[in-house]
Amino acid sequence: MNRIITIGLLITAFFFITPLQAQVKKKTTTKRTVVKTKKAAPKPAVVAAPAIKEQFTRVKISTDMGDIVVKLYNKTPKHRDNFIKLVNDHFYDSLLFHRVIKDFMIQGGDPNSKHAAPGEFLGAGDVGYTVPAEFDSALYHKKGALCAARTNNPEKASSGCQFYIVQGRKSSDGELDNIQTANRLHYTSAQRMTYKMNGGTPFLDMNYTVFGEVESGMDVIDKIAAAPGNSSNRPNTDIRMRMEVLQ
Repeated sequence: MNRIITIGLLITAFFFITPLQAQVKKKTTTKRTVVKTKKAAPKPAVVAAPAIKEQFTRVKISTDMGDIVVKLYNKTPKHRDNFIKLVNDHFYDSLLFHRVIKDFMIQGGDPNSKHAAPGEFLGAGDVGYTVPAEFDSALYHKKGALCAARTNNPEKASSGCQFYIVQGRKSSDGELDNIQTANRLHYTSAQRMTYKMNGGTPFLDMNYTVFGEVESGMDVIDKIAAAPGNSSNRPNTDIRMRMEVLQ
């Protein structure tokens, strides 16, 4: 009897323990692989290069009627350098504006004008050399243009010293069209607007070298151009000049 009870207890204990053991699971560790992503280096900021401002040489022309400041173009280096040399050598000091035509231009630089007698014809004086023509369609005879005078030579080489500054007059589209056709030119819309609004002498374009322009003193140009003169367009009262290169 006691044996039967003992066997029954053992069987009962087996059925209670087995489900407990089934619930006790072996602890497993899952190794997680962590992939580190390397951060991309930040792109350097793009800094725009500062615009390089073109440098110009400026010359002050002092006259009996006021001061004029001109800037010399870098596109015409032969004329620029020649003009600077003459100014630094004081070549122009005491010379006259010997040819003045209202609504056209004022001209100077004849070395014979320094000691010329009143009424004496001027315009033939020079320095013994010419400067090769430097034409550029972007440089044109607008009001205030600084240009080189010349003789009627086939190369259109410029006088070594004589120059003129344009006063001019306003042009119409029809006039500009005719000049384009006759001289085989092409004016941009901006150039046309300048000639129509401010004036100039477009019929001289690509025939005489333009090597600078007036920055200040256009009112002085107008005063000189209005000066009364004789039959050779020399002013009745001498108008002298003096020049210096501005730093």
